Amino acid sequence: SPAPAYRRIAARSAHFAAMALKIFELDRTLEGVQGQIWDRVNGYKWWKQELQDKEGGLEKFAEGYKTFGLNRDEKGLTYREWVPNGKQVFLTGEFNNWSNDTPLQSEGFGRWSVNLPDKADGTPVVPHRCQLKVRIETNDGQWIERVPAWTKLAWQDHTTNLFNGVNWEPPAQEKYAFKHARPGKPDNLKIYEAHVGMASCEPKVATYAEFARDVLPRIKRMGYNAVQLMAIAEHAHYGCFGYHVTSFFAPASRQGTPDELRLMVDTAHALGIVVLMDLVHAHASSNSLDGIAQMDGTDHCYTHGGPKGHHSEWDSKIFHYTKHEVLRFLLSNVRWWIEEYGFDGFRFDGITSMLYHSHGIGKGYTGGYHEYFGPDADIESHIYLMLANDLIHSILPTAVTVGEDVSGMPTLCRPVEDGGFGFDYRLAMAIPDMFIKLLKESTDDQWDMAHITHTLTNRRWKEKVVAYAESHDQAIVGDKTLAFWLMDAEMYTGMSIFTSPGPSMCIDRGLALHKLIRLLVLGLGGEAYLNFMGNEFGHPEWIDFPRPENGWSHHHCRRRWDLPEDDLLRYKFFQAFDELMQACENRFKWVSSGHQYVTVKNSGDKVIAFERGDAFFVFNFHPCNSYTDYQIGLSWNEPMRCVLDSDEGRFGGQCRLEHGHANPFPPLHGIEGRPHSIKLYLPSRTMQVLVKDRLLEGGVRIHVSEEFLKQYGVTSAEHVTYQLLVWQGAEQVWLEPEKFRADGCLRLEKNFDVTFKMIGPDGADMRCAASKDGFFRAYFPGDYTVCGLGYLANGAPTDLPPRVPLGARAAPAEVVVEKHAKVAAVEEASPQLIGA
Repeated sequence: SPAPAYRRIAARSAHFAAMALKIFELDRTLEGVQGQIWDRVNGYKWWKQELQDKEGGLEKFAEGYKTFGLNRDEKGLTYREWVPNGKQVFLTGEFNNWSNDTPLQSEGFGRWSVNLPDKADGTPVVPHRCQLKVRIETNDGQWIERVPAWTKLAWQDHTTNLFNGVNWEPPAQEKYAFKHARPGKPDNLKIYEAHVGMASCEPKVATYAEFARDVLPRIKRMGYNAVQLMAIAEHAHYGCFGYHVTSFFAPASRQGTPDELRLMVDTAHALGIVVLMDLVHAHASSNSLDGIAQMDGTDHCYTHGGPKGHHSEWDSKIFHYTKHEVLRFLLSNVRWWIEEYGFDGFRFDGITSMLYHSHGIGKGYTGGYHEYFGPDADIESHIYLMLANDLIHSILPTAVTVGEDVSGMPTLCRPVEDGGFGFDYRLAMAIPDMFIKLLKESTDDQWDMAHITHTLTNRRWKEKVVAYAESHDQAIVGDKTLAFWLMDAEMYTGMSIFTSPGPSMCIDRGLALHKLIRLLVLGLGGEAYLNFMGNEFGHPEWIDFPRPENGWSHHHCRRRWDLPEDDLLRYKFFQAFDELMQACENRFKWVSSGHQYVTVKNSGDKVIAFERGDAFFVFNFHPCNSYTDYQIGLSWNEPMRCVLDSDEGRFGGQCRLEHGHANPFPPLHGIEGRPHSIKLYLPSRTMQVLVKDRLLEGGVRIHVSEEFLKQYGVTSAEHVTYQLLVWQGAEQVWLEPEKFRADGCLRLEKNFDVTFKMIGPDGADMRCAASKDGFFRAYFPGDYTVCGLGYLANGAPTDLPPRVPLGARAAPAEVVVEKHAKVAAVEEASPQLIGA
């Protein structure tokens, strides 16, 4: 370990160099713990130099997958494994009838390898789809079999229930080739957390191809710009939710082939969706028969030995992060998923366990720096996280990394060059805990508005967080989602509009508060937002993976997408509100705004009001009281107009706030320390979003991108026809088709919203790939661009971040978030959803 060397450097430098790091400029109180901060900073620098001197640099070092495991060169295959406790090592499998006929030779430093030249006819010795294991005689004479640590695929043998490695080397013409560029980095990140296997209505394990066909268009339609995929790396135990990884380089085989995973990622990119992977580097499965635990027969190969290497609560193994080959393995794993499968970033799971020797077990974190930087801090893990983030943002500057840390570690979300850990965001884990506690322990009239707003805004300056009201954690059996806490058993009996035309008090309360909580979190909680699949419509079933206790049933391991699509069920109101809530944010983009000011947090009236970006939010949580002419201070001396309210009829409301949608509220004199004010009607358990009236001028403008036209072989939008769907009385009718203007822009100057379809020169529909009916919809005035496979992006073409072809280096992140002169060229897109 390099610890003594870099700690000596830290001791010499910390005394006079504290201000050399940006983190000390942003937070002077960190100077009191600068010694430990310099420990990790100098440890990171030491490793960077060490890898530069001995491995050709960090990026080259992280290409271990080109050396270890099975790899092809012009002569054939080479297999290499790191087995430091090996006395004899053999590659065994179907290709040699599971014999010891293929011995590996020691290369020193624990490395073993064997060359496998192709046969005389040019076919490989180890064919495509061949199952493999590595057989080892350890130095103490034991014989063990292991799945190759670097295997790129693993399949379960259903005769033994054990996994084998698989050589996945399809012919070039069968390997999936990416067609679409990566989306640009969104400045208003909205994450749809999903599990591919449980993403079907049917009680089964869904596939990557089905997710691409059925779920990705839905995610885009709902207004999310990123999908965070759980359980991608192979895990022998399906019920672990993907958190006990056994094969780190292998995609989960229950859900399909590696090429089907590529297809899914490519489809997401074609829809403008950033793809994040749930990366589990905090620990490894303790399953040594299927995983890398005790890879060489010892308890200290990839992991620490003894109690230090065992996580008592998770029953898993802890990596030795600064052991040379372990570091190569983990950093190469990060790069593998970016380069080979096109992932755009990662959510690092469970990093609180990495940050502290105690793994955070039995600890509470109140904000005192002694809790973060005392003897419990695990500096080796800190160094690894800095190296990993440095690598990710070096090879893909548009990448997004999110740290799941419950402790609130300072500097976690500051760049590595500033002295931080390098994450873009951390999860704001206190927010869902707060709401569950309120619903569980308090009556509605006991809710403290000051406490709620404090929890939502309690984050470190210039360190971004992903806010969420609930995630998969609350959906698992044994816990309850917000909808369950709000409505419980009535979700099964009171959601039918046919049998219960008037909602019960329980359902009415649940629907109202579900909408208020979610928009409050999106409005005030952070610089990004997350939702777990199905929770947007109040999914009525918990998640219970197949297990002996439930008869290995998939009944509760699925998502009931059919419920919000049923016009006779109130689930449609939950979904409609979430869709419009996201559309409103996509149009006005308050999440990325630095302007945030809470004007009212009145616990007596149960009113919260705040400014965020160009939007003004007003919430009345009172269970009984409505208020007329409620005067609230704000910054802007302009008429304000309502663009979204939770009481709209399409959301199951009572339509008490319609006046504000058509009639701007005039500015009044200052109040509550704000220079101006407005008076509003606040019905109980409702909210409303208002913006400056001038932002709604000019109607709707639709642009068409070259990439969308190219897939239909059309050179200009002037060759394309559009048709508007409008209301005439109580019916919707299609107007006569008209041509786009020569400049490729459709201008509807009097429209607040629009529904339209596009028709190509050949008379065929040019469908919206994100909608059920193929029609395009814009819900608010402003600029929109038809992009990709067919979806509406907010903004004119010059406003959109450039897309990044896979394999190419992206522009630095600070360039991506600027307004651009041109939309980047992308490769030809398929005219239909890939795999549809």
